Amino acid sequence: MRRMTDQTKEERFQAIVLPHLNSAFNLARWLTGSHQDAEDVVQEAYLRAYTFFDSFNSHRSNASNGGEDGRPWLLAIVRNTFYTWYEQKQTRNAHTALFDEQSDDSYGHHNATGEDPNEFANVHQQANNDPENLLLQKDCEQQLQLALRTLPLEFREVMILRELEDLSYKQIAAIVDIPIGTVMSRLGRGRQLLAKKLIASGVSGVTTPVSVAAKRQEL
Repeated sequence: MRRMTDQTKEERFQAIVLPHLNSAFNLARWLTGSHQDAEDVVQEAYLRAYTFFDSFNSHRSNASNGGEDGRPWLLAIVRNTFYTWYEQKQTRNAHTALFDEQSDDSYGHHNATGEDPNEFANVHQQANNDPENLLLQKDCEQQLQLALRTLPLEFREVMILRELEDLSYKQIAAIVDIPIGTVMSRLGRGRQLLAKKLIASGVSGVTTPVSVAAKRQEL
């Protein structure tokens, strides 16, 4: 296939990929747990996307949806970029632990995104100090967001792609590179874990859908 000219490549990239910047940041924010880290991941992902944009199969884009196929293609790159970033972060943390014996007690207390569960526990403690707050819908939504953040990565990523990005099982399977059946299984398991976390935090029932309560994180 003949390579695009620089001008054509830039025009197509702006039309197909750039409109999905918020989706890219949303996924990165929920995976990293940090606004700043999400910005770094998205920046690197867009550089990768532009570099390899010649490989994007234009015929996959449905003319009726204005090239919507650019979104799952981009999100797959964002996810891969995140895992590269995460592995590098884990390596740096391991090297730091070797030279700092004092870190041994706290090193294992961070989840896959580097977030401190104690911070979330404090939020739960503050919320539970006033049971009346749990009657308010806003507080229930905050508990839901908190529970979603603390899900293991393998469940959190499919939950975000399905509930917040409204992607199909087929699209999620392509992004995460797993069978559709595994996508459905992880979604089911993720919802069960989410429900258990909410019960443990003192929320007996939440009527607000995940897609509404866990609002998009936008730039």
